[in-house]
Amino acid sequence: MTNLQEKRWDFGILRQLRRQFQWSIADLSERSGVSASVISKLERNWNKAELETLYKLAQAFSMNLSDLLALAEKRTAQQVIEQDYSNDGFAFRRVSYGNIRCMTAAAAAGARLCTPSVHREDSEMCWVQEGVVEITVAGQKYKLEPGMSLQFDALLDHEYNVLEDCKLIITHIKKNKRF
Repeated sequence: MTNLQEKRWDFGILRQLRRQFQWSIADLSERSGVSASVISKLERNWNKAELETLYKLAQAFSMNLSDLLALAEKRTAQQVIEQDYSNDGFAFRRVSYGNIRCMTAAAAAGARLCTPSVHREDSEMCWVQEGVVEITVAGQKYKLEPGMSLQFDALLDHEYNVLEDCKLIITHIKKNKRF
């Protein structure tokens, strides 16, 4: 294996998954149809794996091949710079990565946000740090005070009404689409 490949992939994750399932190498071999010696060598990163082999191993763990590869990929840290923007009386500071956006928001009493501009098929969570905000989700109202949070499907109709000057933490987490 080349140094570049050793830096990109760590199939030691197979060992961790086996332990979570309480499987031996023989158990995984039986479930996947991959020989025990190949599994052992993969777990120690001693050889390269064919896509078909990885596919069979992923299926044994009831996951997609892409999920297994994502677990095995050795990732380095990713750094981004915040973006500042405002919308309907709310001042936002946001950082975004592939699967999550995290924002701080500040707004004065009376501000109302009813068409947030950053929605995709996400779960949204609002955590009130200061002040009071009322969030209406699909017609149901929730009054949040400091220390309270609410999570909901971001695609549902929703509206933020600021009752007292507030500071919020809002996250959008990409929904897991496995099928």
